Amino acid sequence: MASIALKNIYKVYPGDVTAVHDFNLEIEDKEFVILVGPSGCGKSTTLRMIAGLEEITKGELYIGDRLVNDVEPKNRDIAMVFQNYALYPHMSVYKNMAFGLKLRKMPKEQIDQKVKEAAKILDIEHLLQRKPKALSGGQRQRVALGRAMVRNPAVFLLDEPLSNLDAKLRTSMRTELAKLHKRLQTTFVYVTHDQVEAMTMGDRIVVMHDGFIQQADTPQNLYDSPCNLFVAGFIGTPPMNFMDGEVVKVDDKYVVRVGDSDLPLLPSRFAPEKLTAYEGKPVVVGVRPENLHLEPVYMNQPTTGVITVSVDLAELMGSEIYVYATYGARNIIAKVPPHTKIETGEQMQIAVDCNKLHLFDKETERTIAN
Repeated sequence: MASIALKNIYKVYPGDVTAVHDFNLEIEDKEFVILVGPSGCGKSTTLRMIAGLEEITKGELYIGDRLVNDVEPKNRDIAMVFQNYALYPHMSVYKNMAFGLKLRKMPKEQIDQKVKEAAKILDIEHLLQRKPKALSGGQRQRVALGRAMVRNPAVFLLDEPLSNLDAKLRTSMRTELAKLHKRLQTTFVYVTHDQVEAMTMGDRIVVMHDGFIQQADTPQNLYDSPCNLFVAGFIGTPPMNFMDGEVVKVDDKYVVRVGDSDLPLLPSRFAPEKLTAYEGKPVVVGVRPENLHLEPVYMNQPTTGVITVSVDLAELMGSEIYVYATYGARNIIAKVPPHTKIETGEQMQIAVDCNKLHLFDKETERTIAN
């Protein structure tokens, strides 16, 4: 088993294109870390540098206590699972899983034992004699995982392994991978662009954008305390709502003026001395869809503010309704109970839970918080 340390890692391609900037991360032994971000953010490049498939331009990479910058991929004690499975089409499932062990000249009996043990864990024992073309996407993914498992690596690297599966199968495979990690007690580094995958599977999530780490934290902390506008908008489904506001003082208390509404800035979230620097200045106000309420009990509370929106669309999701509305020049989404009566085009009052309000500096896009 092994920890991973990335110290001041850069990846620069010809033409002075920097894909990864000053990447610093310590991954603990047996931790499940997820690199997440939009396409082109540098997450797969980072994974490939850990694997040894991409050369590191600058910085140091350690697996355990060993510097591996110049170590061949086969000598790094890692196993990689790719998005396209990379199975040999002419070989049976058994031979695909055994292939790497044969190259290492492992005894036949030992290979057989390892393949059958992995197949049992992954519930693919009945598929061992089939060829990949006779398998579903989910079954192929299990074979790819099994091929990695039989090597008993110190580190598993997974590059968008579920992106080719349908939505239902992705959900079940997320659960299977989380259970597999707990069973194997091995370090997992997992790349995805899907923040739902990241939130449901990882011990820790590293959010990347334009080659930089934006924030590395637990899923709950990322959700509750995003460090900037990008993380706030990227993490959460539906995404956080953003509105333009201005910090003003009313009767010795700070509020944020959003359109023609004043939302209280509660001292538990925003220290008055911190807000002094923003008085009279424009800010970005963030609130998640589940913190917008239509029920009368939420109106006129000291910890809520009320905005009047124009309803564009109400989308029934079964357990809740997504209300798509317009407030000023901004589109916002509210999650409300399923039996709420909503008419398209109507003006509606929505209560904002100011205990869950976020403020961001308009220029730096960094969070303003205690």
